[in-house]
Amino acid sequence: MPSNLPDKDFFTMGEVSRLAGVTAHTLRYWETRLGAPKPSRLASGHRRYTRSDLETIAAIKDLLHRRKLTFDGARRALIDRKRGRSPDAAGSAEADAASAKVMKTLLEVKRELRSMVAELDR
Repeated sequence: MPSNLPDKDFFTMGEVSRLAGVTAHTLRYWETRLGAPKPSRLASGHRRYTRSDLETIAAIKDLLHRRKLTFDGARRALIDRKRGRSPDAAGSAEADAASAKVMKTLLEVKRELRSMVAELDR
């Protein structure tokens, strides 16, 4: 998203589409699949995007196009961003702890299955 945004509070879908470098139908699709951005609507039904919506759109584009996340992954990253957590830093420590816990559980299951197989072979 260019840093030299026009000096105004609200943007039309055409303006946002041009600034973000994505088509209007892509913006509508992101709204339905990700629940973000959530532009307000005028009485005529036209979408009205704020600067905050533009930041969200830039983040979505980065998550989907550059980082190659799925829609579920992008949704989780947006939730983490909203909660003030960095997806890279905060998630890595939590992910490491969760991975260790999962590995421990999988090893326990593996041991259980092997003991069951051994009992059946008797």
